[in-house]
Amino acid sequence: MGPAKVAVPSPKNFLQKHSKEPKLPARKKEQDSKKLPALSVPRRTDHPVMGIQSKKNFINTNAVAAITGLPKKPQPIYVDRRQGDKYLLETSGLVPKYIKKKDYGVTPKYVTRRNEEMKRAQKEYEAGILEHLKKRAMKQLSDEERRSLLQGLKKNWEEVYREFQGLSVEIDTIPKKIYKEKLESQMKQLEHDIEVIEKHKVIYIANE
Repeated sequence: MGPAKVAVPSPKNFLQKHSKEPKLPARKKEQDSKKLPALSVPRRTDHPVMGIQSKKNFINTNAVAAITGLPKKPQPIYVDRRQGDKYLLETSGLVPKYIKKKDYGVTPKYVTRRNEEMKRAQKEYEAGILEHLKKRAMKQLSDEERRSLLQGLKKNWEEVYREFQGLSVEIDTIPKKIYKEKLESQMKQLEHDIEVIEKHKVIYIANE
């Protein structure tokens, strides 16, 4: 019973200054041998290079630059009252900033609609051109069509030749002379067509 018996600390073990601060480990010799980083400022023993002079005339150069240079544009400012302080107008919010709009960078609807109409018109134009070219495209005659065409030309030539043979021996009137020349022209044209078709095995014709 009674108070607990606790050992009284010795007055020699008093709390010393910095005794509870963490202690750094001892420095190793390897770290001592490392090379120190280069200083960004000149050393005390360094001496500047002397005797270097420039031949440039800085006064004339600055004068020419001031004369030929463009004047600086003043920054737009605003004041809150007649004798108030000046503030930059750009960062005040009084000037509209289009890059901060919700639809900034979005293609307008009328431009999109016009582009679609142009594309549709272009497609219709190309389709019309293709259809026109198909109508006027070249068609190859088959062997059967070529033979039937050749037989028809020969038959026509025989009919014209029969009519030519039926002419009278003496052509004494102008109508008879004109009719004879007409038959001769038809026969000559038919002979030319027959020769062309017999000479060429492959024949193309244009679609009308």
